[in-house]
Amino acid sequence: MVTIIVNENEPLEKVLKRFKAKVEQEQILTELKRREHYEPPSERKKKRERNRRKKILKALKKQQQLI
Repeated sequence: MVTIIVNENEPLEKVLKRFKAKVEQEQILTELKRREHYEPPSERKKKRERNRRKKILKALKKQQQLI
């Protein structure tokens, strides 16, 4: 859980900015999105494999463009 201590005479915008930074740092929204729908281990494995292949193909295309 994220807790932010608000100091006296501190603008709301500054507090909100600190809160957003803290949430981003602790990756709360990423975790929330990941847990939103159950994904079986087999699907996670397939997804990782697709992303890995995509990354390799992208690197190969970039390398060929340089040649």
